[in-house]
Amino acid sequence: MKKLIAVFLCITSAFLFAPRAQALSVSAESAVLIEAESGNIIYEKNAHTKRGMASTTKIVTALCAIESMDISTVVTVPRAAVGIEGSSVYLREGEKITLENLLYALMLGSANDAAAAIAIAVSGSVEAFAELMNAKAAALGLSATHFENPHGLDGEAHYTTAYELAKLSAYALENEIFARIVSTVKHTIPASEASPARTIVNHNRLLREYGDIIGVKTGFTKKCGRTLVSAARRDGVTLVCVTLCDGNDWRDHRAMLDYGFGLYESEMLCRAGALCFELPVTGGERASVTCANKEELCAVLPKNHGEISVKTELPSFIYAGSKKGKPVGRARFFCGGRELGSVTLYLAEDAPKKESKK
Repeated sequence: MKKLIAVFLCITSAFLFAPRAQALSVSAESAVLIEAESGNIIYEKNAHTKRGMASTTKIVTALCAIESMDISTVVTVPRAAVGIEGSSVYLREGEKITLENLLYALMLGSANDAAAAIAIAVSGSVEAFAELMNAKAAALGLSATHFENPHGLDGEAHYTTAYELAKLSAYALENEIFARIVSTVKHTIPASEASPARTIVNHNRLLREYGDIIGVKTGFTKKCGRTLVSAARRDGVTLVCVTLCDGNDWRDHRAMLDYGFGLYESEMLCRAGALCFELPVTGGERASVTCANKEELCAVLPKNHGEISVKTELPSFIYAGSKKGKPVGRARFFCGGRELGSVTLYLAEDAPKKESKK
């Protein structure tokens, strides 16, 4: 095995045990604010208490549907999805509509009939789809979350925590289709033989009132109260905010997001080509060749960060004949004992073999 050379470079910058908010107060029974990239908790209030989540349930409904079925699939609305209690897009039995348009109805208009239609299209029944939702929660390590249905109507075994809902939402936002839908302010479902055109305006008014918002979902039942999940991105920093049972959620989310953006920043750890090293060559025309990184690397860090170290791992030598572009090692960035990320180091030139005399 090739011997690894560890080179430590000290760079003034960064990290990382998440600052906890002390001066922030919210009306919610449960609340949490996390930095999406690391999952660090910036603020929490009863963040691990199990509560109903109302229509924020639809975050996992949409995610499961997108991961299970092509969104261009045409769904025939079954009788079981018509006339569901609560918010509705007024689907008609036998109506044909794409999964994509059902997802817009689900996430913008919070349509419970769209939730049922999606569940039945994907899994055959609401009950089977709930099993899929719970399997997804388990796969993400959400041990305090359980679903009974795809729409969020009250159920004894339908609950989550503010923290787990934030983790779920941060994961869902990594899906490009999901992120596009939940950031849409208004969408029109075209007319069909069964129904006229429907224009749906997103219930999340923060999309219109807070410039950095990128989603995600509102919710309300009498039992749960007002629930809200919001996400915002500013200068490379993404925050996810959750409040459960909050009568002043719009104000609270603005305050929490402002607080979080005041604490975090995105920092460039290295630019492409910034790390360059020489490697000895065995059996080659040249004694050494250079290697460097091709990609840049950024990390989201608290503004009151300390120092970052870079550990460069390279073999003690390479054999002649290695070609330009071959990966030969990596540079790993650390702070406070935590790895922030790494970049691959590639040969920047060929290492030709020494020509033998005949």
